[in-house]
Amino acid sequence: MSIQPNSLPTRQAGRAWPCARRSSGPWQGLSPLLLGLCGLCLTSGTLAAEVRVAVAANFALPMQQIVAEFERSTGHRAGVSLGGTGKLFAQISHGAPFEVFLAADQRAPARLVAEGKALADSRFTYARGRLVLWSSQPDLLDADASALQQGRFSRLAIANPRVAPYGAAALAVLEGLGLLEMVRPKLVQGENIAQTYQFVASGNAELGFVARSQVMRDGQLQAGSAWPVPERLHPPLRQDAVLLLRGKDNPAARALLAFLRSEAAGSIIQSFGYGL
Repeated sequence: MSIQPNSLPTRQAGRAWPCARRSSGPWQGLSPLLLGLCGLCLTSGTLAAEVRVAVAANFALPMQQIVAEFERSTGHRAGVSLGGTGKLFAQISHGAPFEVFLAADQRAPARLVAEGKALADSRFTYARGRLVLWSSQPDLLDADASALQQGRFSRLAIANPRVAPYGAAALAVLEGLGLLEMVRPKLVQGENIAQTYQFVASGNAELGFVARSQVMRDGQLQAGSAWPVPERLHPPLRQDAVLLLRGKDNPAARALLAFLRSEAAGSIIQSFGYGL
């Protein structure tokens, strides 16, 4: 398993496994021992493959556990690259060698299907995300998010709404509450939701809209204070997965998507606060 932020995988998955060259008739001249080794090679090559996955940054922590279980239970391997959904979409559109895409929205996978770069019948919602206003300060946020409403902060972090669905959702919340113009001079933008979280965790921003999976585990806030944003304040954060065209013949790619639908993966996803 390898998980990297915003980087393209460079290792090519091995599909063919040449064992020996024929001289004339099938298997002529090969010893029984060599034939046995060839059979073992082909069997291993068929069972174990590698899939290259582009994953939205908000799903980093659950994906780490899912990949570990996937590799343990199937024998396949997965190389994961993390990033903002918009940036990953652009990379895929320009030929990046990914085979599976886990987005933070439904729009990016749907566009790839429409452009002939992904398989329509493979697309499904693997998680429903939740937005949280979070501070690393234990007492800054209360049940009414009064610190936000009253402007008692100097910086508010959101992910870039042009490329990050969680950033677009945060903007919708501020607009819906009528606070956008008041807070605009205090906004700082992260490239993606992971960088937005770092702004708040490091204290460079007192508040930030982040993914629930980044700050809560099994329903418990891990640090600081938080205001769970009511879902009625922003468009639903339905996160779709899709099999990309270059992964259609890769058994590991199809196996990973099947595993994402499994009960084991569902338990992991829900433990990070996502809905199914």
